[in-house]
Amino acid sequence: MARSPTTDANIQTQAAGSRRAPDAKSWVMTAIGQMVDDGKAEWSRTATGEVELRLSSGEVFMLGEISVTRVA
Repeated sequence: MARSPTTDANIQTQAAGSRRAPDAKSWVMTAIGQMVDDGKAEWSRTATGEVELRLSSGEVFMLGEISVTRVA
């Protein structure tokens, strides 16, 4: 017996709700980590505890708790 589209949608919604989807910050940090791993960027912690990201192309960013600020 075939399921209705509504049944399939409900099952998918329940399955998605049962596991936590990564938030935007997790996606961004994963992408930045990949750039670092690939040698396209370096990151370090400043004396004040902030995270500084330097791209190989010259841009510099400060990674805040809820924001990213370009400084150069």
